[in-house]
Amino acid sequence: MKRIFSGIKPTGHLTLGNYLGAVRRWVEVDQHSSDALFSVVDLHALTVEHDPARVLRLSRQAATLLLAAGLDPQLCTLFVQSHVDEHARLSYLLECTATDGELRRMIQYKEKGARALVAGQGVRLSLLTYPVLMAADILAYGTDEVPVGEDQTQHVELTRDLAVRFNQRYGQVFTVPRATHPAVAARVMDLQDPRSKMGKSHEDAAGIVYLLDDEDTVRRKIMRAVTDSGRDVVLDREGRPGVANLLDVLAASTGGDPTALAGGYTSYGALKRDTADAVVELLRPVRERHAELAADPGSADQVLRDGAERARGMARPLVDRAYRSIGLMPAG
Repeated sequence: MKRIFSGIKPTGHLTLGNYLGAVRRWVEVDQHSSDALFSVVDLHALTVEHDPARVLRLSRQAATLLLAAGLDPQLCTLFVQSHVDEHARLSYLLECTATDGELRRMIQYKEKGARALVAGQGVRLSLLTYPVLMAADILAYGTDEVPVGEDQTQHVELTRDLAVRFNQRYGQVFTVPRATHPAVAARVMDLQDPRSKMGKSHEDAAGIVYLLDDEDTVRRKIMRAVTDSGRDVVLDREGRPGVANLLDVLAASTGGDPTALAGGYTSYGALKRDTADAVVELLRPVRERHAELAADPGSADQVLRDGAERARGMARPLVDRAYRSIGLMPAG
């Protein structure tokens, strides 16, 4: 059975974009068809200015929401990244394999570094090197496939390059993984800025549907979504990104085809109403199950402890082999 790894950063409340772009596929497909590991990658939340208490709170919330969405610890391994030391151990070896130039070419480093400078903050070294930690997350488990959004493809390509380079220099240790993408709604856009991804860390929440938003809030945000000039409902992602985003969300929520759905509407208002109804129904069971799990936090904590133990058991032999291959003495 193929092995997959994917993670989610606790840098904000999980959104409809996270659910449609990744989590639902984890639940409905990946945990059933593969040896799947899913991680709350909390170390990645430390690359920019952060509130420690908020990172802790969001890490627990993210794990609880993943369980509420339908991840089953009997079918997959769910754990918190910092609970498994092998991620940090392997990351340093891969830093010794990566080059400064290829890390500085990472698009997210350029974008986030520029924002930090504008805000008068220093750019942390970890912002430059975190793609290497991401590679360690993946390679530590002999991962075959990495289900990611389109904006993460560059990081998986770096992971592949590092795996090949390490194997060529030090011997065959790592599986070279490949990125996979869901067919529809891989990238849900902000409802107020449909040329930008619906991100969980954005300061302006008006265009972001969070998984824990109540029904009235979900409807209000979708009914206020930015559309485009003109009246025809057509799927034109370049010319009419607002309408295209609504069609993609509706299609992903109902199992329809965005092009076919467009032909059934003569007004933006009707499209918005149907999209709002579909999203409310999609998220209702997740929100209800989250409330049940949040009332008993000990159960989620036990799932994470068990998951970390299983993850360590998988990662440690491979990382130990990488240490020996690169020339480090075994301990004891």
